[in-house]
Amino acid sequence: MQWLDMSFPGPGAAGGLVAMTRWTAHNLPDLTGRTVVITGAGRGLGLITARELARAGARVVLGVRDTGKARGAVADLPGAFEIRRLDVADLTSVRDFAGSWTGDLDVLINNAGVMDIPATRTADGLDLQTTTNYTGPFLLTNLLLDHITDRVVHVTSQLHRQGRIDLDDLDWRTRRYNGMSAYEASKLAVVLHSLELQRRLTAAGSRVRSVLASPGIARTALAAHSRSNIINRLTFLTNDPERGALSLLYAATQDVPGNSYVGPDGPGGLRGFPALRRQGKAGLDLQLARRLWNATSDLVEVPVR
Repeated sequence: MQWLDMSFPGPGAAGGLVAMTRWTAHNLPDLTGRTVVITGAGRGLGLITARELARAGARVVLGVRDTGKARGAVADLPGAFEIRRLDVADLTSVRDFAGSWTGDLDVLINNAGVMDIPATRTADGLDLQTTTNYTGPFLLTNLLLDHITDRVVHVTSQLHRQGRIDLDDLDWRTRRYNGMSAYEASKLAVVLHSLELQRRLTAAGSRVRSVLASPGIARTALAAHSRSNIINRLTFLTNDPERGALSLLYAATQDVPGNSYVGPDGPGGLRGFPALRRQGKAGLDLQLARRLWNATSDLVEVPVR
């Protein structure tokens, strides 16, 4: 038995400590009849999340860059999978994916991400890391929002707490680029996106929720190429990928308030089982969230909703 801190922000939240058992994928509800889109689901946390949601009965759509590899990854897995091409770093690909969607979509999981990569520009002339982690998912969410019936799950990182947003240079054009700083900023932007999205949903009377999920430090290929790969060798500080994916699964299926932050229950939110935690202070700045939304809308040329 563990004690969970319930002092989190969101509609209907109540402070205090409650006892609960550790949550695992075996606690997933029956998801028959539900449709979930997961970006970057061809490997790592996204693939594990897809596998478990399909096992529970969901129709899972994998939005991936390499459709062939994704088909191979799910070929022997039970459940209903659909593979569609989607590169969140390519805004044309994002628009094509969203434009081809028909019908309801219960859950969108913005999982695709890169970490601490060299400065690179996309086909649209945007910073690759920022676009993959934040700008592309922002556009995708906006374009699919009218189809979404339940929630959007944004995958972030505990490193959002070190992030700094420069509204005058979101795309790293005038600042000296630093791979880890760009990663931290993109993950803070994800947290602020959730905050402003939930504010707008609530103001519109929508029942759709925006929810954040942090896997803690999960030993995946995300950091394998990076200077931060030393983290993957510190097993006593990290989650294995199976446990890291639990935060995504919990955020996608459990009855949590809007703008909840789901992360590991261990010290520092680095490892453990999923629990409701709290964003960093900068991730709760309503004014910054609103200004970031407007700046990003200008950057990707979508109307402000």
